[in-house]
Amino acid sequence: MPSDKLQIDAFAMQIGDVAEADLEQLHALSISVGWPHRGADWQFLREVGKGVVATDEIGRIMSSAMWFRQAPELATIGMVITSPRLQTQGTGLWLMEYALKDLEGVNLRLNATRAAQRLYLSLGFKPEKTVYQCQGVVTDAPAVQTVAGELRALTDGDLAAAIALDAAAFGVARASLLEKLFQHSRGYGLFRDGALKAFALCRRFGRGHVVGPIVASGDEDAIAVVSSHIRDHEGRFLRLDTHFETGDFALLVVRSGLAVFDTVLTMSLGKSLNDFAAEGSEPPVTYGLVSQTLG
Repeated sequence: MPSDKLQIDAFAMQIGDVAEADLEQLHALSISVGWPHRGADWQFLREVGKGVVATDEIGRIMSSAMWFRQAPELATIGMVITSPRLQTQGTGLWLMEYALKDLEGVNLRLNATRAAQRLYLSLGFKPEKTVYQCQGVVTDAPAVQTVAGELRALTDGDLAAAIALDAAAFGVARASLLEKLFQHSRGYGLFRDGALKAFALCRRFGRGHVVGPIVASGDEDAIAVVSSHIRDHEGRFLRLDTHFETGDFALLVVRSGLAVFDTVLTMSLGKSLNDFAAEGSEPPVTYGLVSQTLG
C-alpha cells in the first residue's frame, strides 16, 4: 500500500480524499498548470469518479489524481496535476500508486500531456493515438445540409439508445456517466427508421462549451450531429477533442474556427483500444471525447 506521507525537500506532503478537498484550491491547482477547469467542472468529476490530493503542512493542495470506473473491466485516469514548484519531484508517481492500487486488474486508459508521458511509460502504459484538442471562437458555422434521416434534439427518452451506441464505440457501456451527461448537456441525434445512428452532446466547460461525446459510423453522420452544436455557438468559444486529424469531419471542425490548440497522447494499460473496438463493416466510433479525463 502506498505511504500516506511523502517528504519532498522542505515539503511534508499528506494524502487526502479529493471528495473532501476545497473546490477553490482545486481550481487554483488546475489554473497553475494552464488547465481551464472551473470549480463546477471539478465538482462534476468528483460526482462521477474518485481521487486523491496531496497537501502540505498548512493544507494547501499541491497535487491531484483521479480515476473513473467506466465499467467493471475498464477505467480512465485523469486530473493528474502537480504544482509547478513540485514537478519532477515524484509527487505524480506517488499519487498514481493510489490509483493503480485501487484499479488493480482493471484495463486502463488515460490521455497524457507531453510532460507526463515519461511517467506513464515507466508504469507500463502503451501509446495508442494522438488526441487533437480543437478550440476557438466559432467564426464560420456550417450551413444546414440535407442528411438522410431525422436530425433532432435528444430527450431523456433517447438515453438508453445513446448508452448503447456509445458502448459500441467506446468498448463498454458507460451508463452512469451518460446519464449524468444527459443532465448537464444539450444533445442532437440522427435517426434512421427510428434507430439512433449518431449523436453529439454539448455542455458548459472551461472557457465556454465542449462537444462530446460524438459517436457516429462515418464522417457524414458525425458532421450532421456536430454541425448543429457549432451553429448554436457561433461567435462563442467552443472546444472539441478528437482522434481525427484528417478527413471531412476534421476539416469541418478547423474551418469552423476550432483550430488545433494542443495534442495529448491516448495510452493504455492492459487491453488496447483495438481490443475494445466494435466489429462490422461500419461500426460506430468515437469522433469526439467526453473529455481528456473521461475519454
